[in-house]
Amino acid sequence: MKKIFQNQKLRKLIRTIKPWAIFIGIIFLLKVTGALSGISFITNTALMRTGVMDIHPDNTISDSQTFNYNFTVKDLDGNKLEISQLKGKVIFLNLWATWCGPCRVEMPSIQNLYNSIDQEKIAFVMLSLDKEDQHPKIVQFINDKEFTFPVYQPASPLPKLLQVTTIPTTFIIGPDGKVKSKKVGASNYDTDEFRKFLTKVSGEN
Repeated sequence: MKKIFQNQKLRKLIRTIKPWAIFIGIIFLLKVTGALSGISFITNTALMRTGVMDIHPDNTISDSQTFNYNFTVKDLDGNKLEISQLKGKVIFLNLWATWCGPCRVEMPSIQNLYNSIDQEKIAFVMLSLDKEDQHPKIVQFINDKEFTFPVYQPASPLPKLLQVTTIPTTFIIGPDGKVKSKKVGASNYDTDEFRKFLTKVSGEN
């Protein structure tokens, strides 16, 4: 009798665990084959189009800390830029990498934003955190996607503020050198609300 009870208990446990085991197995298989990232990219892209991922600047992290301009970047042709040269402008600084799915999802919206703003007042720094030897991959990615916003790689150690643990992370720096916004994760920047925010930060009415 005790053995029958134990068998029934075991079968019940197996029925409970089985769906989860199948689910975990499928996720593992998708991850191993690389299909999971593709599904994630498609899902996030679809969400982007619904407006769910629109950025709302008032809800982003900002403690108005002072931005450290003391570092150097280089463009994809190897030309160096001292970030201190951008003082007095609004800086849209995006940390990304070619292997980062969410980064790729938000990039078309950043390109549309870049096309529509005053580039004399707002400087874009699309800073790739790919390893140095991945430079050809960065160039190919940007060319394949036909992005025209300025893309850079670090040419010196980055300040502590930019040593983030999650990408994409986007900072908006005001002309006064204060951090006006910090957004962690993919967002849609191609919105009227965000353009008005940049206009406000740049000091225009």
